[in-house]
Amino acid sequence: MTGTGVFVRWATERFDNAMALNLANVERALSAAPAHGSLLDLGCADGERTMTFARAARTASIHGVEVTTEHAEAARSRGIEVVESDLNAELPFADASFDVVVSNQVIEHLSDTDTFVREIRRVLRSGGLAVTSTENLASWHNLGALLLGWQPFSLTNVSTTRCGIGNPVALHRGEEPELRSWEHLRVFAYRGLRELFEAHGFTIRKVFGAGYYPLPARAGVWEPRHAAFLTVAASG
Repeated sequence: MTGTGVFVRWATERFDNAMALNLANVERALSAAPAHGSLLDLGCADGERTMTFARAARTASIHGVEVTTEHAEAARSRGIEVVESDLNAELPFADASFDVVVSNQVIEHLSDTDTFVREIRRVLRSGGLAVTSTENLASWHNLGALLLGWQPFSLTNVSTTRCGIGNPVALHRGEEPELRSWEHLRVFAYRGLRELFEAHGFTIRKVFGAGYYPLPARAGVWEPRHAAFLTVAASG
C-alpha cells in the first residue's frame, strides 16, 4: 500500500469515528426536546437517521423535507410525512408547526443560509428546540490544508465534475459526484454558526463538538472550536 493509501485508510477511520460521535451529539441534543411533540427533519434523505432522531426526541409526529425524489420516497416508506422542497426557499408549513427542527450535514450545501435559519425560527413553536449539525471550517485538518495552499477538506466538493478538487488527500478524490446537491457552498466556524442563529432570534443552549484530527474523536467534545463537526442546539 502506498503512503497516500495508508493516509486515506487512517483518515477514513478517523472520519467514521468523528461522524459516529457527531450523530451521538445530535441525539444527545435532541433528548432535551419536549416529549410527544412533532419533529421536522430538514434534508431527511432516506429517513433512516430521521427515525433515530425521532426516537431520541421521543416525538409522536415525524415530518421531513427532502429535495431528491428517490430519497423522499424511501423516507415515506418508513412512515415519515415528507414534502419535496428546496431548503433555500420558504418552507411549505404554517408558522409554529413543530416542537423540534433538526438538520444534519445540510446547511453547508445551501446558498441562502439566512432564509434557512429564518424559516426554522418561523416554523418552530415558542420554546421549541432547533438542532443543526455541520462541518467546522476552523477544524484543525481544514486549517492545516489551508497552510499548505490546498482547499480545506470541507470545501473540496465544489465541482459537479469530480470530488476532491484542490486537495490531493481528500476522501473520494477524483470520483464523480452522484448528486449536485452534495456540493458544499457555505461552511461555518464555531463563532459564525452561533452568531447566525443568534441573528435570527435564537438563544444558544449548547454547541457540541466531535472529531479532532489527528487526535481521537472525543477530543472535540472538550474543545469544540476546532472540532471536525459542530452541533448547535438552540431555543426558538
